[in-house]
Amino acid sequence: MISDIQKSTVVIGASPDPERYSYKATVALLNKGVEVFPIGIRKGFILEKEIILGRPALMDVHTITLYVGPERLKDWIAYIIQLKPKRIIFNPGTFDKEANNLFLNEGIECIEACTLVMLSLNQY
Repeated sequence: MISDIQKSTVVIGASPDPERYSYKATVALLNKGVEVFPIGIRKGFILEKEIILGRPALMDVHTITLYVGPERLKDWIAYIIQLKPKRIIFNPGTFDKEANNLFLNEGIECIEACTLVMLSLNQY
């Protein structure tokens, strides 16, 4: 799926803490040459990428990878739908059946997977 690698990815729940999986996934995406938009609630950087606070208008989003739990995800649903991504990756601990169904109804592919594993297996 090399062609998908070049398409932009939004990381929701990005953290400046190198121990967090959202940080590790952002680094792995950047290392694969993916255009990444790390969105979080705390200021900071992941390598050279500044974490974006708020909900910016973005165009041509291919993938959204989630690193927020189901309770926090509810606040992001309208924004995610507005971005019109082609797919959403529910990383471990983020899956919410109601949100999944809303996204599917919008024609968005939903995957329960781990971004880091997908990248390591060249299945991103």
